[in-house]
Amino acid sequence: MTVRTPDPNPGWLDETELTAARARLPMIYVEAIPVRLDDYGRVVEVGLLYRADTSGNFRYSFVSGRVLYMQSIRDTLMTHLEKDLGTLAMPQLPITLQPFTVAEYFPYASSSGLTDDRQHAVALCYVVPVRGDTQPRQDALDVAWMSPEQALSPEITNEFEGGRGKLVTQALAWANWGF
Repeated sequence: MTVRTPDPNPGWLDETELTAARARLPMIYVEAIPVRLDDYGRVVEVGLLYRADTSGNFRYSFVSGRVLYMQSIRDTLMTHLEKDLGTLAMPQLPITLQPFTVAEYFPYASSSGLTDDRQHAVALCYVVPVRGDTQPRQDALDVAWMSPEQALSPEITNEFEGGRGKLVTQALAWANWGF
């Protein structure tokens, strides 16, 4: 029996390993659309991240990140919510995690309508209420809080990269906002 010191970051791949894995395997992600609720549990605001894409264009996005090896979905969600929204966001994850959809991204146009030039990816998508203050972190320039009507407008949904705007519509339908 060989005893080894465990790798403190076993889920991380270097860029070469990640590129090789993306060429052969679908990558698993979590995506979260932060919302603020009224006293009756109804969505009154949607939090969208504002980022610059690889071409320097400004686009809306939401919390997203890879599920790492040996990391639970709950831990992954909390890690990425804190990374993108700040440590004071106070996300409220339910006891039982249930995604509003499972999104599939392809590196080319497909029937899903979702694209990611880097890879084939599968994302578990969640609506997550937040109660605290949000401060953009990582590569986000701003956290834009807007009404559900604003978030569903074509001006906003068309500003998402890779067809992700349709996920906002699905999220609000799942949360029974105005439908």
